[in-house]
Amino acid sequence: MIGKLSAVALDCPDPKALAAFYAEVVGGTVEVEAEEWVELRHDGDGPHLAFQLAPDHRPPVWRDPARPQQLHLDVKVARAEMDAAEQRVLELGATLLEGDHDGARNWRVYADPAGHPFCLCAC
Repeated sequence: MIGKLSAVALDCPDPKALAAFYAEVVGGTVEVEAEEWVELRHDGDGPHLAFQLAPDHRPPVWRDPARPQQLHLDVKVARAEMDAAEQRVLELGATLLEGDHDGARNWRVYADPAGHPFCLCAC
């Protein structure tokens, strides 16, 4: 092993706003390092999310190979809480990209306010 994963960084047009969105979704403390770099930290020394200013950010387009997702985040949610979790992320500014196909699978796909895909996954 060469090192330990410390963060997953997302390019976005507004790092503070996107960090605040994810703080509501997965918890954590928003730490503004600079206008162009904001981190969302959790207790412990595991990896955290970081948000980097990209003024010309072009969000990925779901299922479009011309503008692929490049990465996405999976957020575990109790199966009984999926509908409530969906309602909350939509209230926070997420957009539903793909539902659960009438209960045929255990995940739903969304775009965060900057257009990055993420999934709520029932466990």
